[in-house]
Amino acid sequence: MANEILSVNNIKLNQSFSGKEEAIRFTGQILVDNGHVEAPYVKKMLERENLTSTFMGNNVAIPHGTEDARDLVLKTGLSVVTVPSGVDFGDGNIVKVLIGIAGKGDDHLEVLSNIAIVLSEEENIQKIVNASSEKEIIRIFDEVN
Repeated sequence: MANEILSVNNIKLNQSFSGKEEAIRFTGQILVDNGHVEAPYVKKMLERENLTSTFMGNNVAIPHGTEDARDLVLKTGLSVVTVPSGVDFGDGNIVKVLIGIAGKGDDHLEVLSNIAIVLSEEENIQKIVNASSEKEIIRIFDEVN
């Protein structure tokens, strides 16, 4: 995966959050801070979560903006946040890996398919949770391409 989409600056390891809203805000703020989205995109990520949970199973959530947030995306990017102790996304769903997505145009489809390939291997999810460096996470994502 190209370094512009996922760089060490977009990865935060060993975080902890009081709840899913805080976790989503943090994940979205990384995209804001690194020039992928405008600040209101984070609010759209929370709106999206209220429509349907972005919990995907296997301790993973993929928060992203609503359909009408597309014009807030400046350039395609991902943020990856690990929460080894887990954060409750409701209904007993515990998330240990958050992957924030901002896709420019149709890029999000390709980005999602790459993420799906990585996350289809349960051992990769565990490797991400246990990663001791940002570069380790980038290597995991690069292996699928």
